[in-house]
Amino acid sequence: MQEHNKLVIIVGAGPSGLATAGCLSRLAIPYIVLEREDCFASLWKKYSYDRLHLHLQKQFCELPHMSFPTSYPTYVPKNQFIQYLEDYVSHFSISPMYKRNVESAQYDQVSKKWIVKAKNVGGSSEMEEYFGGFLVVATGEATDPYTPEIEGLSSFNGDVLHSTKFKSGKEFENKKVLVVGAGNSGMEISLDLANHGAKTSIIVRSPVHFLSRGMVYLALVLLKHFPLSMVDSLLVLLSKLVYGNLASYGIERPQEGPFYMKVKYGKYPAIDVGAYRKIKSGEIQVLPAEIGSIRGGQVELKNGKSYPFDAIIFCTGFKRSTNLWLKEDDYLLKEDGIPRPCIPNHWKGKNGLYCVGLSRRGLYGSKEDAQNIANDIKSFL
Repeated sequence: MQEHNKLVIIVGAGPSGLATAGCLSRLAIPYIVLEREDCFASLWKKYSYDRLHLHLQKQFCELPHMSFPTSYPTYVPKNQFIQYLEDYVSHFSISPMYKRNVESAQYDQVSKKWIVKAKNVGGSSEMEEYFGGFLVVATGEATDPYTPEIEGLSSFNGDVLHSTKFKSGKEFENKKVLVVGAGNSGMEISLDLANHGAKTSIIVRSPVHFLSRGMVYLALVLLKHFPLSMVDSLLVLLSKLVYGNLASYGIERPQEGPFYMKVKYGKYPAIDVGAYRKIKSGEIQVLPAEIGSIRGGQVELKNGKSYPFDAIIFCTGFKRSTNLWLKEDDYLLKEDGIPRPCIPNHWKGKNGLYCVGLSRRGLYGSKEDAQNIANDIKSFL
């Protein structure tokens, strides 16, 4: 078994892990990054759809100590964001250890170090041991794609894919496609399908807040000065003015405010980039019921209605698997991989354990977490 000693061990080379590495580099603190995929930011590079843009204005999405080029548009498209990450990695000389699947991480009371065991899945399948005084969980909110179990799904005779495998609506022209899940990826994939001539339906099981990009920007500015409840009330008012009552299209508005729901349940509002117009025009049909079962090409809903489809795309999010490998931590992370402590203390655990990018505040939250963690480690040295 190979052994490696480093002061800080970062698990995950997504934007959160890179942000932490950048902050540690700047303070000349030695670290190592372990990444199970064969590249950094794999969710962006390999598992996202072509039309993806950052939902927030670029100043809210920068990693620490490096701005976006001024030539970049306000809402950065996927390929330019990946280029920015490439530049970030080379600027801070970050070189992750790829194809390292972490199997366990445990704090040793005797040596006062974290012992991380990772399998090298790049060929040798050898188990490697890493020792570090500090451990940073940077595996992100989107770790393992989740597809619900549905009776008869295996009998479906069309295409079935998770949103991480969807690239463009081009492949689905003239096909009847069902999108399951009405979060941002579900809304945006539905829009892309409709734009490419697919006959698109979307399952919307629970109430959804529709907000424009401008409303979200306004909220982020106001939240620095006003309480969340006041900002939420303003957003709901603006949403009613702009989008009206969507109940006639099968979409209810939640009782709780959009940012309250984001913080409490991790449920993001739908940031509208065109899906609303397609729902109004009927190009995207809303099905306000859960799937009961599937028989061949027919999808039967729990409200008794049945529809034929050629493809089903699950935009049903992700599960986190930290609880499978992080041992004996009963302070920082819950079973679902989200921090127990409330903001602003959510990033720091015990015995030199930290987490970054799990506060449900996107890249903006990752940036703050990374800077806090680096400064905290610096204070110990």
